Amino acid sequence: MHLELPKARLESFKDFAKHYLMIVLSILTALGLEAWIEHAHHVHAAEAASLRIDAEIRSNLDAIESSLAQDARQAKRLAAIRDGLVQDFKAHAPEATIAQHIQSQVAARNFNLELKWPTLRHEAWDVAVADQSASWIDRERMQRYSAVYANQRDVSTSLSANLALVMDGPRMIDTLTDLDSGDVQSREFLHVVSQMATMLDQAQQNLQLLQRHLRDALPAQADRTTASRR
Repeated sequence: MHLELPKARLESFKDFAKHYLMIVLSILTALGLEAWIEHAHHVHAAEAASLRIDAEIRSNLDAIESSLAQDARQAKRLAAIRDGLVQDFKAHAPEATIAQHIQSQVAARNFNLELKWPTLRHEAWDVAVADQSASWIDRERMQRYSAVYANQRDVSTSLSANLALVMDGPRMIDTLTDLDSGDVQSREFLHVVSQMATMLDQAQQNLQLLQRHLRDALPAQADRTTASRR
């Protein structure tokens, strides 16, 4: 800041007060202008960050919807295989008959876990936190964003934990190998297909919960726009 000192000689207190007041007003004006420019920059940065985050959330919503559709189809296939086997066991069908049913069902349907988990992006949020533009977003929206990205991490962690609890990986591989060789144990196969169906159901429940959180995080107008496109 550059201040121009008066060139004229100050001969009275009135002259001094006038020049002093001019200097103070100049300083206050410069500080106010600087504060306004900084505020405008913060507002612009917050709006830009919010737009990027909203777009990222909508992209994650689209990925979740795609995954849910595929997982639902696969869960239905596995449930049909499982329910058919349960009926055979309840009817005390011979082992050879159950084995034939297994081979026919597997041939007619895609027997695999085929769990589709979406890629949940978080780059826009990470950038907003790194360049501090997130701190300039209004508190209510910021809380929604923070909760959503925390939920994304929690759901992914929960999936890994559920896979370890529900699925017996080596057992599934052994069963698939027995299927390929045409010599599978029917009850063992039932246990594995039940694990797979349960895992898909659990994954869908987690994704549906996350889907609701993501929708709630979007501004009302953006949420209505997304819904209208569906």
